[in-house]
Amino acid sequence: MLDFISVENGVDILRHGERIFTLRAGDKPVCVGVGKNEYKMKHGSFKIKETAVSPVPVVLNSVELQNNVIVAKADGGEFTLTLTRDNHIDIHIDGFESYNRLYIKLPAESDEHIYGTGEIFTEFDLKGKKINCWVAEHINALQVGKKLVKQVFGFKNSTRKQKISNYETYYAQPTFLSSKKYYFHSFATARSEFDFENPDKHIIKTDEIADFCLGFGDTFEETVSDLSETLGRQPELPDWVYDGEILGIQGGTDVMMQKVETALNHGMAVNGVWIQDWEGRRVTAVGKQLFWNWEVDSELYPNLSQEIKELNEQGIKVLGYCNTFLAVEKPLYKEASEKGYCVKNKDGKDYYVTITTFPAAIVDLTNPDACRWLKNIIKKNMIDLGLSGWMADFGEYLPTDAVLFSGEDAELVHNTWPARWAKLNREAVEEAGKLGEIMFFTRAGYSETPKYSTMMWNGDNHVDFSIDYGLPSVIPAMLSLTCVGFGLSHSDIGGYTTFFNLKRNEELFMRWCEMNAFSPLLRGHEGLNPDLNVQFDGSEQVLTHGAKFSKIHKALKPYLKDAVKYNAEKGVGTVRPLFFYYDEEKAYNECYEYLLGRDILVAPVIRPNAAKRKVYLPNDIWIHLWSGKEYTGGEYEIPAPIGEIPVFIRKDSEFKDEFLNLSNE
Repeated sequence: MLDFISVENGVDILRHGERIFTLRAGDKPVCVGVGKNEYKMKHGSFKIKETAVSPVPVVLNSVELQNNVIVAKADGGEFTLTLTRDNHIDIHIDGFESYNRLYIKLPAESDEHIYGTGEIFTEFDLKGKKINCWVAEHINALQVGKKLVKQVFGFKNSTRKQKISNYETYYAQPTFLSSKKYYFHSFATARSEFDFENPDKHIIKTDEIADFCLGFGDTFEETVSDLSETLGRQPELPDWVYDGEILGIQGGTDVMMQKVETALNHGMAVNGVWIQDWEGRRVTAVGKQLFWNWEVDSELYPNLSQEIKELNEQGIKVLGYCNTFLAVEKPLYKEASEKGYCVKNKDGKDYYVTITTFPAAIVDLTNPDACRWLKNIIKKNMIDLGLSGWMADFGEYLPTDAVLFSGEDAELVHNTWPARWAKLNREAVEEAGKLGEIMFFTRAGYSETPKYSTMMWNGDNHVDFSIDYGLPSVIPAMLSLTCVGFGLSHSDIGGYTTFFNLKRNEELFMRWCEMNAFSPLLRGHEGLNPDLNVQFDGSEQVLTHGAKFSKIHKALKPYLKDAVKYNAEKGVGTVRPLFFYYDEEKAYNECYEYLLGRDILVAPVIRPNAAKRKVYLPNDIWIHLWSGKEYTGGEYEIPAPIGEIPVFIRKDSEFKDEFLNLSNE
């Protein structure tokens, strides 16, 4: 419970009767400034050069409590602090029109831990770090190139983390969660920076003057629930999502049906087939990619509508793929270009963006007619075809020098692009009356993504065990998404990015499958170059392993549905950090274990050739899934042969007996 109390020359903000903030006449709580950014984008990665003048402190002339609203006035502007909920303060800013930089200073504590600012793959606790909050391609080409050269020449670099100063991520969000059970969120759409290096203060800079808010809770569940009430929550998932594994398959109707039959003959629980090449594919220098023309490829999939009906009768859904781009060689681009539906460059021509080796046009999501056109394509060519879901890819590539239909500054729109893309997909599903039946999953995100997207996936991870980009990286990524209010996420089984000698082997595929069975969604991907990667049918061992964990995922259905419902109602993610429930120093630092719901602790195997895993168990009574042995809090060496990922059940769980039967699947 928060309270505002008038005091001499100002106002105190109390939490449970204790003062947490003060505002007095003469205080300098923020600074303002003027700056300009120069952006250079290549393959979705950005180099940003800022020119800015020194910040100007804002001195408060008066601070008064008026009808339970704090009004703080200064030369050039005014701040109003409103207690909109018992534990939530909205800070609105008027004035300061001649400035475009805001510097906010918040008190910090030396033992504080910080999480969030979007989806972070390399780190989890951000205390002591500086973060650039800007939507971009996470797989930075330069960083990846250096790693791959070292791998090609035999230099392993799997345990060295990327410098956070070079960090880019698909999903950026100007939000952080503190171990002191509060969060900060800025409503800025421009780039922002977070400086957590100082032991006694946090400094947030936004490249525009924007409102922000603070929310508090007595528990972490309460805190993230308040955050999700501000940002929005994901709906419950369709019932079919939990019924096994979604197989990643490409190559046409015959290949799809043959591979499904192989999976079923080996006892796999198959709930879906994801055919990302339903609209056609192109072979490039980097692998087998897609033709971005959102119509079924009648040569690859001549009888797709009929095959979808047949698969649906077996309880198997079919999923596809789409994104914000249009292939310039194809008919949909011609139509969009003639109607003026594409983003323009400064010369008034369609802005072509190079993704890997080929150019593509971008549908202008600020144009209402273009959005209606693309939504109708999704409804007609995908939903009416019978698809039950799709990957709604990309959203990071809007150039800052683009000219938009709305006349908005592209620099201020760039971060919002993935949320606009998610909104378009959500509206298409809702207008078709299919919300609750269809699920789409997005890669990129920003502040409004949580209320529009139905699921995140962790992007184009490497097909290896590397800390930065491989299997280990998706664990802090899922946890950090939970900390910024997005509660449903998953990753491609086996990863995606393949180059040179970076190839997916059987061990990696099986370890990833084990982990993803204990997540909201179990879905495969053939990868960037399928011929170089082990697939779900790569051998009898892989098929048998896949059958086991697809059945385990299906057996978790009641528990997963309960956790997903809780996320829809309260905004508490399905994948949760250990510190949510255990006030232990190691829990605040643990980023390679997670809780699935409240009662399952998962410690994925994150190293190759491992037969055991060191596991930290917080203070509780835990039952090892495979042996039934009980453990109390502490660190243990746990046997972890392939097929026995370290998983522990909380003894007090009401689902305990059902969980212990999982080992028989």
